[in-house]
Amino acid sequence: MDPAFAAKVVVVSASGALAPGPLTASTAALGARGGWRAGFSVAVGHTLVELPLVVAIAYGVGSALSSPLARALLGAVGGAFMVLFALLTLKAAAGGGLEAGGSGRFGSALATGAALSLFNPFFIMWWLGVGSPLIAEAVERGARGLLEFYAAHVWIDYAWLSLVAGLGSVTRLNGRAYRALLAALALLMLYFGASTALTAASWLAG
Repeated sequence: MDPAFAAKVVVVSASGALAPGPLTASTAALGARGGWRAGFSVAVGHTLVELPLVVAIAYGVGSALSSPLARALLGAVGGAFMVLFALLTLKAAAGGGLEAGGSGRFGSALATGAALSLFNPFFIMWWLGVGSPLIAEAVERGARGLLEFYAAHVWIDYAWLSLVAGLGSVTRLNGRAYRALLAALALLMLYFGASTALTAASWLAG
């Protein structure tokens, strides 16, 4: 891969991966119970959705996802999932479900990463808007170029989400800080869920 193109991919990818959002917030909550491995599992779930999306955009299928109806449906389901996750996290913050690794197990974290990617219309729109030009440039180099492009992108997700989860696990050393973190993240997830659902409703109405 051209070093200049690789550098551009890393910088643009970081702008999306490191931006505050439901995936980061949920990873910190899961990491508080499962450590950095929970973040890695979230990244695996995220990849299971993201890689097929990148391939679909590369070969012209992604345009169907840009319709108002598709975005509205994704937003409605995604908003509901975020609210549910927030309520479960609030329950944990109140003292329920605090057993070690309970919500940090591979299956739970993987499902969270996949769901918060698949049903997040803003994630889809980022790829359709910001990511599409990069994909188009990569496709000019053939299938190998597309794979090299994705490899240059995806490692940031694994590094960032594992780091966030690892930092979240530090709070287990202090039970009060642990519960405070979960409560704060739950409120943040409630905000993301409500705003996503409201935006989806506006797309459907429009």
